[in-house]
Amino acid sequence: MENTAVLRATGLWTPPHSVSNAELVDSYNTWAERWNAAHADAIASGAVEPKQPSSAAFIEKASGVKARYVLSKEPILDPEIMAPRIPERPDEDLSVLAEMAVTAARQALEQAGRDAGDVDAVLVSCSNLQRPYPAIAIEVQDALGIRDGFAYDMNMGCSSATFALGTARSMILAGQARSVLVCSPEVVSGHINFCNRDSHFIFGDAATAILVEDGERSNGAGYDLLSVKLKTRFSNNIRNNFGFLNRAAPESADAEDKLFVQQGRKVFRDVVPLVSDMIKDHLAELGLAPHQLKRLWLHQANLSMNRLIAKRVMGKDVDESAAPVILDEYANTASAGSIIAFHKYNADLKPGELGLICSFGAGYSAGTVIVRKR
Repeated sequence: MENTAVLRATGLWTPPHSVSNAELVDSYNTWAERWNAAHADAIASGAVEPKQPSSAAFIEKASGVKARYVLSKEPILDPEIMAPRIPERPDEDLSVLAEMAVTAARQALEQAGRDAGDVDAVLVSCSNLQRPYPAIAIEVQDALGIRDGFAYDMNMGCSSATFALGTARSMILAGQARSVLVCSPEVVSGHINFCNRDSHFIFGDAATAILVEDGERSNGAGYDLLSVKLKTRFSNNIRNNFGFLNRAAPESADAEDKLFVQQGRKVFRDVVPLVSDMIKDHLAELGLAPHQLKRLWLHQANLSMNRLIAKRVMGKDVDESAAPVILDEYANTASAGSIIAFHKYNADLKPGELGLICSFGAGYSAGTVIVRKR
C-alpha cells in the first residue's frame, strides 16, 4: 500500500508577556526624544536626520498589528535598553529555544494521544537558531525522551515551518520515518532593532509544533498532506547579518546592520505576485480551482499583503473566516505565523474539505502545502 503523510496535530506555546502598540510607541518616542536632544547640534547642521515619532495608529495601519507576545517585556520598553534581556543558561540546562519547542511539542503529542516513543524524528526549523551546534533539535529529542531516531535543525527564514513540513512529508512517503515532529520556536524579538521606527513593531515571539504521521497511524484523524511546493529566489531585501564571523570583522561591527533589516516596499512589490502566482500554479498542477479551498492559512506578516494575496488567488475579496488573521494579537512570528493560524482555525472544516498552508519570507523563500481534512 502506498504511504500517505498526515498532519495529525499541532501545538502552540505563547509567551506570558504581551506588548501593546501604545506601550511600544511610548517607549520608542521617549527614546527618540532623548536621541534628538543628544544630537541637537548635528540635527541643526543637517548632518543627521531627527528621529520621527511613531503612533499606534500608524503601526496598525501599516501592518494590522495591534500587539505582540515577547519573552522579555520590561527591557524592551525601557528607553535606556530597548532590547530583550534573556539570561544565558548553563550548558547543563535546557536552552530557551528547546524549552519553547518542547512545550509546543508536548501539546501536539497530547492532542494526538501520542508519546515520545511514537516519534521517529524531530526537526527544529525556525528563522534564527540560538546556536550553531549541537543542534537544538537533538536537544529537543533528548528532552522529550525520544531515545531512537534522529533530529536536525533547519533554517529557511519565515518559510522554515512549511519547508520542514515538506521534509517531514518526504521522509514519511519514502519510508524513512513513520512519525515526525516539526518544531518552530521563534524568539524574533532578539533580532529586532527596537530603535528603528519602520520595523520595531513587526515581530513577536511564539513556538509551534506539528506532528506528521504515516496515514496508517492516524486512525482517520488529521489532514492529508496532499502536496507541497517550495520555491526560492535570492534577494537582499530581507536580511540579518548577525553571526559568528562578526567577530572577525570588528571594524564593521555596526549593531543596527547586524539585526533584522528589510526594504518593505520592495518586499511587498516582489512577494505578493510571487506567492499568489505560486499558489495558483500549485492548484493548477493538482487540477484544483481556487474556489475549492475552504481556508487559506497564510503567513502572518502584514495584513495588506495577506489580503492582496488572497484576493489575487481567489479572484475576489476574502474575509477573515476564509483567511484567518492572528497577527493583530501575535504580530509577525516568522515561521510560526501560518501554523498558529492553522492551530486556531481548523477545527470547523469537514471531511474532504481542502485548505492551504502558505509561508513566505527572507530568501526569498515560499512554501505552499495543500491539505485535505480526513
